[in-house]
Amino acid sequence: MTPQELKYSILGDAFTGKLCELTEDRDFGEIKTIKLEDNPFDIPDNWAWSTLGLCCEMYTGNSISETVKAAKYADLEEGYDYIATKDVTFNQEICYDNGVRIPYKEGFKVAYKDAILMCIEGGSAGRKIGILDRDVCFGNKLCSFHVREIDNKYLYYYLQSWLFKELFSGNMTGIIGGVSIKKLKDIFIPVAPLNEQKRIVAKIEELLPYIDRYEKAWNKLEEFNKRFPVDMQKSILQMAIQGKLVEQRPEEGTGEELYQQIQAEKQRLIKAGKIKKEKPLPEIAEDEIPFDIPESWRWAKIGEIFTVVRGSSPRPKGSPLYWSPTPTQHHWITIKDITSFAQSGTLCQTHEFLTDEGATKSTFVPTEELIIAVSGSTTGKFCILGIGGYIYDGLAAVLNPTKILGNQYLRYFFMWIYERLNSLKVGSAFPNINTDMLKNTLIPIPPLEEQKRIVAKLEEILPLCEKLK
Repeated sequence: MTPQELKYSILGDAFTGKLCELTEDRDFGEIKTIKLEDNPFDIPDNWAWSTLGLCCEMYTGNSISETVKAAKYADLEEGYDYIATKDVTFNQEICYDNGVRIPYKEGFKVAYKDAILMCIEGGSAGRKIGILDRDVCFGNKLCSFHVREIDNKYLYYYLQSWLFKELFSGNMTGIIGGVSIKKLKDIFIPVAPLNEQKRIVAKIEELLPYIDRYEKAWNKLEEFNKRFPVDMQKSILQMAIQGKLVEQRPEEGTGEELYQQIQAEKQRLIKAGKIKKEKPLPEIAEDEIPFDIPESWRWAKIGEIFTVVRGSSPRPKGSPLYWSPTPTQHHWITIKDITSFAQSGTLCQTHEFLTDEGATKSTFVPTEELIIAVSGSTTGKFCILGIGGYIYDGLAAVLNPTKILGNQYLRYFFMWIYERLNSLKVGSAFPNINTDMLKNTLIPIPPLEEQKRIVAKLEEILPLCEKLK
């Protein structure tokens, strides 16, 4: 049960005679009551029915345009505070300090101290309500309820009950939604004897602090529930990258052996002219290592295992020489394309295409390779390609020339490191991470078979986190 549902339940009991012990009292004072053939809902035998119009004086306020407010009524030192719909909150509070005052003899309608203000038109109709602690002028979408014989707080809480809200919504009309004063005056109200009204109000106000405490606990629980799947995913990925998700098996070899195998294959590809020889990266310093990994693993830099290339965009953007208005075989991949997919997803379609000429001006990335955003607020977002395509210069590709370290392990590594990469971007006008930063990013290397078991375990567990969302 939500806090609002709990409040509705208490107020529903209050105005159907179930919250306080009943008496035989039938003293309604000067309140005018009526006889109904069909009651809107059941009430105790010693209660009666009336209408809002019979129980209180009701009227709406005056509309003022923003231009007139600024020109005539802003920052005056004296006058009535002017209350608009926006100054009444959904938490039954009224903001008086809005800088708008109406001179005392201006002829505007006044709602008096202890009167109830409620919005009766627009999206907040029937939902915004409060009790005044001073005389004010007020807007035309607000209604002032000035009680006669009925208890002021009794009416105030009734207007917040689901019993009233159902009657109110049944009378709403118009495109923007609202209830006219005439219809509002005819809405029924159950009338308890005067002494019982006071006991009902006292009981409600005794229970309200418990609702507030319940709401705080509820909100904390809701926030925890929202964070839990994400936090759980982060924790699982952290365990995987630290070598704590699956056990180590000596017979599977070491990360060092795998690293040397990758280096040997890279040298073979360089000699065969299939990849370019790159400048050696600095050795890993001891203070660069972020956490301990199993003895059978090895730290490496992204650039030692993979080839990092930046995208490039044909200029000028949108030129018909480079961009085709109809689909071609040259898929053009932008940050918008990769951020529309979950990080664990595979990009199989783009919305823009290059011409043959445009394709010669951009960076091609083949199927099954990983591309990652390296600029702007989406830095660190990535996806695996299900199609070959040409990448925008705000993207980089982490190419896997040897195919020895699987792209699925790489995928999960980038899921884990996403927030850190986003925090590393530099620059004020258009923050980014450059390819050197990406190349020097550390990645822990497990033995190949353990890597496969890590991926299998993550594919088993992470979907459960998604279900929790």
